[in-house]
Amino acid sequence: MKAQPWNYIAFFDLDKTVISLNSGSLLVRQAYKNGLLNTGDLLNAIFQSYLYKFNLRDTNLIISKMGTWLKGLKYEVIEELSDVVVDKYLIGSIRPEIIKEMHHHKENNAATVILSSAILSICEPIGRYLEVDDIICTTMETSEGILTGNPVDNFCFEDEKRIRLLSYCEKNMCDPLKAWYYADSIADLSVLQVVGNPVCVSPDKKLGRIASDRGWRIYNW
Repeated sequence: MKAQPWNYIAFFDLDKTVISLNSGSLLVRQAYKNGLLNTGDLLNAIFQSYLYKFNLRDTNLIISKMGTWLKGLKYEVIEELSDVVVDKYLIGSIRPEIIKEMHHHKENNAATVILSSAILSICEPIGRYLEVDDIICTTMETSEGILTGNPVDNFCFEDEKRIRLLSYCEKNMCDPLKAWYYADSIADLSVLQVVGNPVCVSPDKKLGRIASDRGWRIYNW
């Protein structure tokens, strides 16, 4: 296997890291505005977000339940909805400091990769805008162009993120101990622990305490 001509890889979480907002919440609210969700669906999505934020239920179960609102929708409808959310909210919320970090890594001959639990139709346009080298994220399953509500393989979340990062490094013959990973949430702890350069961007309280104890980089942007 031929190695990529990179010195190392810099991975970036999306929500609350590259962007200052939560793409999933905005996607749900836009779907409601467009009549794709009823009030009960919206309230359930908000409730699941509340459970996730305050760690009141198994996070993998919450993520799975939040994916079910997509079931039965045409993939092209979600693509169009995602484009609206990206153009209207997300591009403008990209942290300028992150753009500088990406430029710095590119100047050092590093690959830049988005590693996110967000769905592909959200990550792709942002990735194109930022000119990243690759995207690793959640891809939703379709059947004859209709979303099933299930992911292809697994949701790219927590340990699945770690697995995919390590697999990507191995595939591209890059040492994970030379890699960087930028993230904001305690949910990303297992990923941050396997790279040589963990970076916490405006971290939540739990991650902030751990990062401080371990001497990790903390950027409050």
